[in-house]
Amino acid sequence: MNTLMKHLLIVYHSKTGNTERMAQAVYRGAQHPDISGVETRYLRAREAGPEDLLWAHGLLLGTPENFGYLSGAMKDFLDRTFYEVEGQLSPLPYAMFVSAGNDGSGAVRAMERIANGYPFVRVHEPLICRGEVDSACLDACVELGMTLAAGIEMGIF
Repeated sequence: MNTLMKHLLIVYHSKTGNTERMAQAVYRGAQHPDISGVETRYLRAREAGPEDLLWAHGLLLGTPENFGYLSGAMKDFLDRTFYEVEGQLSPLPYAMFVSAGNDGSGAVRAMERIANGYPFVRVHEPLICRGEVDSACLDACVELGMTLAAGIEMGIF
């Protein structure tokens, strides 16, 4: 394995399939053929653990907005990993994508509060798709994945 290879972790939760479609588009972007120095892990929130965070040089988190908050599965992932990685994680560049029936701001606020404790460092504005996940939203997700992967590959983040 190339020791100079950077690592991008994509963690998401989806119940209806909307956030999963977004996560797949983010993953496609991260796998762009021009990006050769980044290995990507693509995991559902319930499958991801502390070892994945310790492996990562960058992080993309995808969640539906449930009751104006993160999904329970995303919150569970964050709860299950916080103390296990505490003091072992360098500031980790992250961005998030949200599938929202409302405005998505509650999920973003919750993630920003949690991120401060980890330490996660936001490097891109949250991507919020309100209502139907359409082609414009999916295109933005591809761009988000490309941006994070290219940024960690080039050492920008």
